[in-house]
Amino acid sequence: MRKELAKKEGERKRFSAVFCRFGKKTNYQGYAEETILLKHVVDSETNEVVADHVWFGYTKGFQQLELTEGTKISFDARVKGYVKGYVNNRYNINQRSRDFKLSHPTQIKIIAKDS
Repeated sequence: MRKELAKKEGERKRFSAVFCRFGKKTNYQGYAEETILLKHVVDSETNEVVADHVWFGYTKGFQQLELTEGTKISFDARVKGYVKGYVNNRYNINQRSRDFKLSHPTQIKIIAKDS
């Protein structure tokens, strides 16, 4: 599904998505950080689905909105590539692959609230 993002690597574009839920992850220092899950991510320019979901940190831009499940939002983000997977040199295991993500969301606005 993220193959559409591969074509736009390095570009900053406008997207829309539906807020699903909050989550948590452990950062590099061992502390918990809040995250948010967005589903059905659509390129606003072409109306094509570019990802079934993305996770973002619960940053100030998202905190200023009153997010409830089903809220549709729009935002600008940069398309970036990253390496994901598992490596264990001792047993000669290398399951890395290249994938694409959205980063640095800005201009975050609510399009529609699901009541």
